[in-house]
Amino acid sequence: MNTNERQLMEIIRKGEGISSEFKTCRKQISRDVYESVCAFLNRHGGTILLGVTDSGEIQGIEQDAVAQIKKDFVTAINNPQKIYPPAYLSVDELKIKGKPVLRVYVPESSQVHRCNGRIYDRNEDGDLDITDNTVQVAHLYQRKQANYSENRVYPWIQPGDLRADLIERCRRYLRINKPQHPWGVLDDVQLIKSAQLYQRHPETGDLGITLAGVMLLAPDELILQVCPPHRTDLILRKVNVDRYDDRDLVCTNLIDSHDRIMAFIQKHLPDPFYLEGIERRSIRDAIFREVASNMLIHREYTSGATSRLIIEYGKVVTDNPSRPHGFGRLDPATTIPFQKNPVIGAFFRQIDRADELGSGMRKLILYGKTYGGADPEMIEGDIFRIVIPIPEFGANPAKAQKIKTFQPDKAQDEAHDEAQVTPQVTPQVTPQVTPQVTPQVTPQVQAVLRESEKVASAAQLQKAVGLKDRVHFLKNYLEPLLQAEWIERTIPDSPRSPKQKYRLTEKGRKVLKRIEGDSE
Repeated sequence: MNTNERQLMEIIRKGEGISSEFKTCRKQISRDVYESVCAFLNRHGGTILLGVTDSGEIQGIEQDAVAQIKKDFVTAINNPQKIYPPAYLSVDELKIKGKPVLRVYVPESSQVHRCNGRIYDRNEDGDLDITDNTVQVAHLYQRKQANYSENRVYPWIQPGDLRADLIERCRRYLRINKPQHPWGVLDDVQLIKSAQLYQRHPETGDLGITLAGVMLLAPDELILQVCPPHRTDLILRKVNVDRYDDRDLVCTNLIDSHDRIMAFIQKHLPDPFYLEGIERRSIRDAIFREVASNMLIHREYTSGATSRLIIEYGKVVTDNPSRPHGFGRLDPATTIPFQKNPVIGAFFRQIDRADELGSGMRKLILYGKTYGGADPEMIEGDIFRIVIPIPEFGANPAKAQKIKTFQPDKAQDEAHDEAQVTPQVTPQVTPQVTPQVTPQVTPQVQAVLRESEKVASAAQLQKAVGLKDRVHFLKNYLEPLLQAEWIERTIPDSPRSPKQKYRLTEKGRKVLKRIEGDSE
């Protein structure tokens, strides 16, 4: 019996309750499934098992009907006439005692949802229609507003105030990677409404963009008007422990913030070789993708505290303002995950910058010890802290003998370049630069540097490398070389300019000279 089957058997053993519901569904999905989905969204979330009777008997779903039931369910919950606001839920097909069962995990929502125009709430093992009970409905709205600051509505901010280019970037990503996703065909306003980022103010009734919508998709100046303390401070502190060796102060939307956190990590942390089965996997990226998502999704944006990620010798420490549901060190075996900002989390999951609730902690534990030699620590409080051990190769630079003052002669100039370049670019650039330093690998980076001598566009550089995948070229060649300062933009103040080109820097010219000298 595998882990999933054991977990489901434990749910079935406990029976139906406030966070679990069983539905028979032999050949087709029953209508009351959607009422349970609505109730779980409005209460504390839960698990629905299709193919199990109320008494816990595992009947299973007829195999020929499984695909149609999954299709009908996904279609219905994305239909605003069935569930409003729509919810995006995953349906997992599993087998218990050889019988097909569908599992639907429903997270708690920060919105009040309706099913067929009615409001349902969960009470013990039943779904209650509270639509006509004005007191219960009022309490439900108050609870949602009190628990989730991301739900705050700003009527003076409308969909046209958000960044159309960011919305289009998300839409384009979904068209390519999730062709059936409904957001791919929605216009900007429909997409924003579907993502629950455009709501009515509970007191005035005026429509406006929510705090979640501002943080995800607004221009930087609008974000700082709504949330002045918003910033993510990224610090490298290994040699100069009194100050810092490198720093990036991120004060932008959450999508770009996530990418800049990952870029900082990839710039400064090693990525040791690791095989999962027969495939190489970047456990560094797997770990810190979850860390970056946690810092942005679970932050309390009404707090004045700054979110920080600090790379020190032997560890990475993150501090994130939070609204705690407990205090002290978390035990992964017993901790129940709680969504701090469900709308932001749901948006991140749609564009694949986060996984399902709870999976992040499992990945940290799964890969953390392999990566850094010890289990990560998570401490909950008003400031949520994560401590992740990282591999280090060599003595602590803060305790090592200081480098002598640089003298501007030719030999020391080259030595100085080596000392400055190597520590910063090794994690990102070594896989591409190694071909020129050791003869075992191909010379793509050499081709980029040589082409940059003539001042070239990104398309010309990509052609010189011989790659068809633009994203792969930008991520693995162009960006690392820019970060290493071996090439530079001709229009640095406008990185996205259509007239943008790239040229070799003096540092890059010395590197190219050494590479070509070694290859002779």
